[in-house]
Amino acid sequence: MTPTDVIAQVRVLVQDEREPYRYSDTVLLRFLNQTVKRMAMLRPDLFLVVREVQTVAGAATQTLPQDAVRLVEVYNVSGGNVVTEVNKDTLDQTFPGWRSATPGQPVNYIRHVRNPTMFFLYPAPEAGVSVVAEYAAVPADYGLTDTITAPSTAYTPSLVDGIVYLAQSIDDEHVNSGRAKLFADTFAQSLDTGLRTQPVTDTDAGALDPRQVV
Repeated sequence: MTPTDVIAQVRVLVQDEREPYRYSDTVLLRFLNQTVKRMAMLRPDLFLVVREVQTVAGAATQTLPQDAVRLVEVYNVSGGNVVTEVNKDTLDQTFPGWRSATPGQPVNYIRHVRNPTMFFLYPAPEAGVSVVAEYAAVPADYGLTDTITAPSTAYTPSLVDGIVYLAQSIDDEHVNSGRAKLFADTFAQSLDTGLRTQPVTDTDAGALDPRQVV
């Protein structure tokens, strides 16, 4: 799926299939990239990546790459041990000097509760250490012929609805008729519906019967 494919679907809904177009490909591409970013804020789980993150040596506080929206999990030191999540308050109480401990291979990570793109490592990493982390990342702006890697093709209807909303929100006729709001509501509702499945699918056990999990 490319932006050109999506724009063709949008043109059907906005009745703009004959040249000269009311909405140019450039304008609709801009709306597509805006919609992708809106989706990333509403549903960061649709944009998950697993990547190596280079750490800052000697620093307990670490930051995800600039394209990150939210940390999901730190899995392990690259080529090394597993890094497990711990509670910050517990670590603060049991080992108040953990932030200034001698750097080494991290064994624990802690989420930053007020900044979703930051996290802590204990001990602070020594030079040359990277970790494997999963996080939500917004793709760079797409070109017309680029392959859309996120969101997945399952969310193409939502992407189309979001673009149609933006296109028709600049047209007073469609704002007044409620057509723009119709597509805005459909866009939001489709993303919310997908979110409701997460309690079943987004756990380590998935949809398995708890009695079967060991």
